[in-house]
Amino acid sequence: LAARRVAARASSAPTTTRDGTRIEVFANTGSREDAELAVANGAEGSGLLRSEFLFLERPAAPDVAEQTAAYQAIADALGDRPMIVRLLDIGGDKPAQYLPIEGEENPALGLRGIRVGLAHPDLLEAQVEAIARVEPAGRCKIMVPMVASLAELRAVRAVLDRVAQRIGLPCALELGIMVETPAAAATADILAREADFLSIGTNDLTQYTLAMDRANPSVAASLDGLHPVVLRLIGQTCSGGARHGRWTGVCGSLASDPLAVPLLLGLGVTELSASAALVTDIKALVATLDLAACRDLAARALACASAAEVRALVAQFEKENAA
Repeated sequence: LAARRVAARASSAPTTTRDGTRIEVFANTGSREDAELAVANGAEGSGLLRSEFLFLERPAAPDVAEQTAAYQAIADALGDRPMIVRLLDIGGDKPAQYLPIEGEENPALGLRGIRVGLAHPDLLEAQVEAIARVEPAGRCKIMVPMVASLAELRAVRAVLDRVAQRIGLPCALELGIMVETPAAAATADILAREADFLSIGTNDLTQYTLAMDRANPSVAASLDGLHPVVLRLIGQTCSGGARHGRWTGVCGSLASDPLAVPLLLGLGVTELSASAALVTDIKALVATLDLAACRDLAARALACASAAEVRALVAQFEKENAA
C-alpha cells in the first residue's frame, strides 16, 4: 500500500480501476492552501470549493471583485485542473451576521443552502458573476447546494444566463447540483434533464434520510452513511443521472472512507472528491479495485438490513481484495 501511495501522489496519469475504468479523484477545498495540498497529493482538481470561507465572520458580504480574486487564487493554485465552486451554503448551523435569519425550530429544515441565495437575489447574482469572471473563461463549474426541486435549479440557471449575457461570457459554465435531500435523489432523473452534473453530499443526505440531526449528540452517533437506505438513494441518483448522460460524484465524507469507496463505484459513482489530505490514499485504493466486483458488492449491500451488516460485508471484501 505504501508503494501505491507514492505512485498515486507522483502520477499525473488519469486514475483508473484495476480493470481500466476511469474514476476521477478530486479534492474538497476551502482555501488556496487546501488547493496546494490537493495538487501535492495528486488530486485531479477540486470537486467542491466551499465558498463559505469568504462570507462568514465578517460584517458585510464580499463584493464581486473580492470574491473573484479569491476564486482566481485558488484556481491558479490548481494549475489547469478543474474547480467546482459550491454556491454559498449558510443558514442552519452556519449563520452570517449580515443576513439575519429569525430563530427556527429546526434550522436544518429551514432557510439554508440555495434557499438563502434565492431569498437574497443580489447576493446570489454577485457570487455567480464572481465565479463567471474567473479566467480562463469557463474554467469553473457552479454547484447548487440543498436542491429539492427543479424550480430551484431553473431559478439559478436564469441568474447564470442573465449574468453571462451581461458580462459577455464567451462560453457556457456548467451548472450542477448537490444531492443532499431525499427529494433530489428520488427525482435525480428529472433534475438531470437540466443539471450538467450531480454531486452527492452524503453527510446531509444521511441526516435527512434517517431523520437524525447530525448536530444532536443524542442521535448523531447512530448516523451511518453506509446504511442500506442511503446506499439505495445513491444508486438511484447515479442511475437517474446516467439516464441523461450526466456524471454523478460524491463530495461528502463517504468519498474519503475506504470502506465506502468500492460501494460507491459499484453503485455508479465516477467522481470522488475526498479530503485533500486523503486524496493519495483514495487514488491508491481505486487502482486496486475491479468494477465488476464492486458492482457485485454493492448489490449485496443493498440487500442488507443495517449499516453494521454492510460494514461487515465490505470488511470481508477488503480481505479478499487484498489477498
